[in-house]
Amino acid sequence: MIRWFKKLKKWAYATLEKITPGKTAVKGASIALLITSITLFLVFAISNTLNGGDPWFFLFFIVLSIACVLTVYLSLWGIKKFNSIPKKYKRAVLIAIPLFLFSLAFEEIYMIAAVVITSLLGAAIAIILKGRFKKLTTPKKVVTILGVLIGLGGLIGAIAAYTPKGFETKPIINAASLNKDQIKNIQASSPAEKGTYTVKTLTYGSGKDLHRPEFAENVTIKTDSVNGVAFLDNWEGFSGWYREQYWGFDAKSLPVNGYAWYPEGEGPFPLALIVHGNHSMQDFSDVGYGYLGELLASRGIIFASVDENFLNYSWSDIPDGLDEENDARGWMLLEHLRVWQTWNNDKNSPFYKKIDTTKLALLGHSRGGEAVAHAALLNKMPYYYDDATIPLDYNYTIQSIVAIAPVDGQYEPGDASTTLKDINYLVLHGAQDADVTSFAGSKQYERITFSDSTDYFKSGIYIQGANHGQFNTSWGDNDTGGFMPTKFLNNTPLLSKEDQEKIAQVYISAFLETTLKDNKVYQPLFTDARKGKDWLPETIYLNQYEDASFKVLANFDEDFDVSTTTTKKGAISSEYLSVWREQEIKLKWGEKGSRAAYLGWYYDDLEEGDIIPDSIPRSSYTIKIATPLKAIDSTSLFTFSMAESTEDANPKSRGKWIDEDPEEDEKDEALENEQSDNEEENEVDEIDESEEEEEEEDKDKPKEPIDFSIQMTDASGEVVYFPLSQFSALQRELNVRIWKSQFITNEDESENIFQTFSYPLIDLIEDNPSFDLSTLQRIDFIFDKTLEGVIVIDNIGFRKE
Repeated sequence: MIRWFKKLKKWAYATLEKITPGKTAVKGASIALLITSITLFLVFAISNTLNGGDPWFFLFFIVLSIACVLTVYLSLWGIKKFNSIPKKYKRAVLIAIPLFLFSLAFEEIYMIAAVVITSLLGAAIAIILKGRFKKLTTPKKVVTILGVLIGLGGLIGAIAAYTPKGFETKPIINAASLNKDQIKNIQASSPAEKGTYTVKTLTYGSGKDLHRPEFAENVTIKTDSVNGVAFLDNWEGFSGWYREQYWGFDAKSLPVNGYAWYPEGEGPFPLALIVHGNHSMQDFSDVGYGYLGELLASRGIIFASVDENFLNYSWSDIPDGLDEENDARGWMLLEHLRVWQTWNNDKNSPFYKKIDTTKLALLGHSRGGEAVAHAALLNKMPYYYDDATIPLDYNYTIQSIVAIAPVDGQYEPGDASTTLKDINYLVLHGAQDADVTSFAGSKQYERITFSDSTDYFKSGIYIQGANHGQFNTSWGDNDTGGFMPTKFLNNTPLLSKEDQEKIAQVYISAFLETTLKDNKVYQPLFTDARKGKDWLPETIYLNQYEDASFKVLANFDEDFDVSTTTTKKGAISSEYLSVWREQEIKLKWGEKGSRAAYLGWYYDDLEEGDIIPDSIPRSSYTIKIATPLKAIDSTSLFTFSMAESTEDANPKSRGKWIDEDPEEDEKDEALENEQSDNEEENEVDEIDESEEEEEEEDKDKPKEPIDFSIQMTDASGEVVYFPLSQFSALQRELNVRIWKSQFITNEDESENIFQTFSYPLIDLIEDNPSFDLSTLQRIDFIFDKTLEGVIVIDNIGFRKE
């Protein structure tokens, strides 16, 4: 066999040598290629110059051609230098780079450091061990010693950075906590407290699972498999083959497996299903929500954790595996609901008549958090939207969906985003999430609408210190998804496992109590986290809230005219703003799917802590209301959502906005030079160390939250005037460092996270009983407290208490 292979190799080389072009052919091809390309480029350059009428245009093309030639020569020089590296070291580097990248969480800076440190140490150690150090020249000895020192220093630094859990980020003031004592806690027991029901558990499944006894020989209730071929792309090739070998089934026979926690009693009880997200399929994710199951079952809700590990990723998916499968995850939830509906009508089932099938909720984490929205959409569809030959027709009464750190857009029905109407929605997301690093669930939040005269609401909760994995006890603090815990994440700012689970219990239990059990006492929690301050761990919570009673004045989605409102005939104006525009709200990942107004102000020559003198005109933003607002009375609340933008509040201080006068510049320069000479002569240019220290302290000092005033005016000129901070000052943007490497690059991550502000009108008009709400004519946002800033404001309007 070896002899035959050598003959084949020799024949291949000989054949290639016969057909390889000679020197003459190569020279001819090169000359032809250069002459043709240069001629065409000159024709192109001259034609464009003549047609454009600008001779400088030709110079531009000449410079461009020179740059191309230089780039080629530099590239060839670089390749030559690379080829001059000894083959052994070159091979080692090329092998080490991908191995380091995989091992070091794909952090390029760690990979570069590892290559440099190990190379320096390896070279120095080899020289010393071989006894060749004495024979080296003095310069080489110096280089060797430096290599050892740099390598050891780098190694010690790497160990020092790798060992700790992480590092503290710059402190930030919790704006909402400044007046939290004025907010009364909801007068009820914590929704995270265990209820009065005895909790029972069971499992249901195929009875054939190769890896899970609880779904195989120890399963309580056996279920039939379902055919998921229509909903799965790319269950084929090696990846599909390996899945079938590992699980023992193919896409035509997916198991309906789940853990159930249920209250002992007659019922009927609401039913909630939860589905995990994408994680290694060999590391079973469905077991991680038992802390929620125990709680909710004790409070009278049947809770099941759905097994969809067979749809998760595996090493066998490299280079190709399941693709855009989140519709399949959602469809599987509906198939689970079908089973539960069957049990409710089966006299031999332990759940016979114990399920309130009009009170259903779906919960999902990560990809599961997107999948629950797909399930809610599929539930209403008579046919599958990607293939209408497949009938659906589920129509279950799904009242509520909960998305925990969801992705968005992994799958898009008909290449569009999932939109939902008339359903309760809760999304939770952590600022320290290293997996879904952007608040992707806020996109789905924007795509949920309500009909008039309904009772639905939606809420978004952004939590400082929460990560991705600690919502699932199986995933923990390792957001990289691997089996081994990683040391590259900056986990010092993380909430404890217990605190993050407590937050999930409080919000999810309160949400299901409100929407499935009609226990409205908990609903105010979703408008303001401080109303549950006795239940929730201490951290920063940013709440968004909207319900079906919301009447919009301006949401900035109606057109591109910044002077118009969403309501007809309304008008918007401003005075002395340094920033004023309307644009799509951008997140770390893509856009939110909603436009907002960006408003900035800047008071020159004033420092933080100064009071704005009365002589300085105030920056303001005004909404004028042309027609009386219907259904707005003293029981209503004035509301809007807002975030800080960290862009420059004074963008017109440079560039095209500066009117440069050369004569004035010369005068200023001469004056500065004269002052500088005098300072040098008088030796007054010495730096005051105490002032320097104060400046450094000011840099590290967290910024005060943003505050300003709001004024409402009626038709007769009566006004009510109140500060933003009557509800809360505006939280400064949360800057986080998720990876330890960000302390090396000094890089922060942040995005615009909105907080909904609400002001009861009955409290506002107490200050001026003459104020007539029915003739409200204008609302002014007056930036008179914080000296500079840029805000992003959206969804201005009114809602019922």
